[in-house]
Amino acid sequence: MFRTLGSTARRGLAALLLAAISGLALAERIPATPELTPFNASYRLEVKGWPNATIDHRLSRENGHWQSRMQAAIAVARGNERSRFIVTPEGIRSVNYASGYSVLGVSGRYRLGGGDLTRHVDRQAALIELSRRALAGGCEDAVCRLTYQDHRGREEALDYRVLARETLRLPSGEFEALKVEVKDPESPDSTLLFHFHPELPGLLLAVDYQSDGERRSRLFLTALDAPGR
Repeated sequence: MFRTLGSTARRGLAALLLAAISGLALAERIPATPELTPFNASYRLEVKGWPNATIDHRLSRENGHWQSRMQAAIAVARGNERSRFIVTPEGIRSVNYASGYSVLGVSGRYRLGGGDLTRHVDRQAALIELSRRALAGGCEDAVCRLTYQDHRGREEALDYRVLARETLRLPSGEFEALKVEVKDPESPDSTLLFHFHPELPGLLLAVDYQSDGERRSRLFLTALDAPGR
């Protein structure tokens, strides 16, 4: 997404908006994790050299399926991504995926059906699965490999490690957060630091994108509506 931007901005936008959200191979059974809970959230995305953006994120359930949807807009670009999936004892299984973008008059749309998602989850559903696995534990003392399918259906891999729990003070309030370090094996000088909500799988409290030791982008929660919470 936003492939017409410069390399640094593209990395930050793709990493924090949509693209670097990673999925998982589903070969192993998942330990007990918090149940999924519907929510509506808003994030602020700050990318060095670009206007700030607001991202709306909704996790909802309908007729036995879950749907995760993100959409964002700045002055020169718009993007959206959604995934429909089910939760099984082995993990999340994607049913379909769609995304689209528009940058300075250049646009594109992508769609994956069930027949395209037979190996791994799509990258939007992977956000939910990554947080579920991190909350379940098991990767505190070792790096775990994550695999997913990108917006074109290509297989990608990322490595993650659970670091610690810490308290974040954000415009939306004070939260306990689970911090997870994520790296692309092909870009060892770049790091994503996810801060997940400990009781709402898939909800981002904050995400920092660092490259060559410098923070290039930051996303953080600005508003949350989670009925029953």
